[in-house]
Amino acid sequence: MIRKLFRKSINKVQEIMAPLNGEIIPLEKVPDPVFSEKMMGEGIAILPSDGHVLSPVEGEIIQVAPTKHAVGILDKNGLEILIHIGLETVALKGEGFTVTVSPGDNVVVGQPLISFDLHYIQENAKSIMTPIIITNSHTLKKQYQFTEETEAKATETIIMTVTENGA
Repeated sequence: MIRKLFRKSINKVQEIMAPLNGEIIPLEKVPDPVFSEKMMGEGIAILPSDGHVLSPVEGEIIQVAPTKHAVGILDKNGLEILIHIGLETVALKGEGFTVTVSPGDNVVVGQPLISFDLHYIQENAKSIMTPIIITNSHTLKKQYQFTEETEAKATETIIMTVTENGA
């Protein structure tokens, strides 16, 4: 009984690391309403300064887009994290992307997921801006806090903190 009373006040905090180097952009400023209006979920974006995507969490790869522009990770706490490289990059049909993971792979923080030709994508896509979305945020009872920092260093900068009130 006492354990249940005290457990309600315990917060479980989870940190999501930056999967890329670059400039941090609030999701509301992404020039695509699917992301900026949070239709896909809560998140943040990064304007990459290089072409390397690293795992921001420990988890399992649950999706790799056939066009290699996006990867989904299920972390150990049940968050579904989508890293979507650029906007309208599906039209590139995989050109300029190299994926190093497959669905079912277990990954650790810092593990390479995708590499991409930054200049090719800048020239051939609407934007290189890369949303990082919690796709199941609408169904989870968690609080999301986003960094106020403006520059991200892959796997070093905490871009998002997720808090769950203990039940």
